[in-house]
Amino acid sequence: MIEVIDLCKSFGDLSVLKGINLKIEQGEKVVIIGPSGSGKSTLLRCLNCMEDPTSGKVLYHGVDLTDMKVNINRQREKIGMVFQHFNLFNNKTVIENIMLSPVLCEKRRMRQLRRQNMFGKATTKEPVKTSKQIKEEARKNALELLNRIGLADKADVYPSQLSGGQKQRVAIVRALAMNPDVILFDEPTSALDPEMVGEVLEVMKELAKEGMTMVVVTHEMGFAREVGDRVLFMDDGKILEENTPEELFTNPQNPRLKDFLSKVL
Repeated sequence: MIEVIDLCKSFGDLSVLKGINLKIEQGEKVVIIGPSGSGKSTLLRCLNCMEDPTSGKVLYHGVDLTDMKVNINRQREKIGMVFQHFNLFNNKTVIENIMLSPVLCEKRRMRQLRRQNMFGKATTKEPVKTSKQIKEEARKNALELLNRIGLADKADVYPSQLSGGQKQRVAIVRALAMNPDVILFDEPTSALDPEMVGEVLEVMKELAKEGMTMVVVTHEMGFAREVGDRVLFMDDGKILEENTPEELFTNPQNPRLKDFLSKVL
């Protein structure tokens, strides 16, 4: 699904990623661990070009996302992202936050379909939906997703009225509302109180069981061992070791990984 080829990223004179090569298969759960400042989050943000790589390629289903000719917004519609600090819009209710992207994308698609019909270039007989129909469908889907995580009663409240764990679960649902092929998680529990971590990890575990392709940057070693198909250890902008959770945690080979695990386990 995703292939990273010789990816480098620099901020001025600071080299953050140094020749990353990586393949992620459909349905795979890849967990990235490592010390702070090792380049984990930067790598994640380069996977959907939220950060433009300095050099190298990021292929998504064979499409090079670093190519300036590619419609990156169209490609991102199938690459969900869950951030460390939720990034919910505080002036919109929970359900409005979830509906926002699906409504905007569907409206854009309908406008394009209208233009194709107008000029006789339509390749489908799909009916053009009205703005009301689009919003009704998005709201129905959002309520179903909220019900799935036990927050249907919070649909019409604002983010300021939610706990940290609830906010992050809403952020996950917001990503799911786009029906993504893959979801990128950037340290989704690091901003939470310890007692709220479990409720977010449970939602992520359910997604993993359902076959969602996931790339997770985390400091939760228990989650990495339980859910990951493959664990990558990064330091100094490089992937120093990758293996199954069992092998990586019980039989680490790289000296830096051994030192890291001795401090976090």
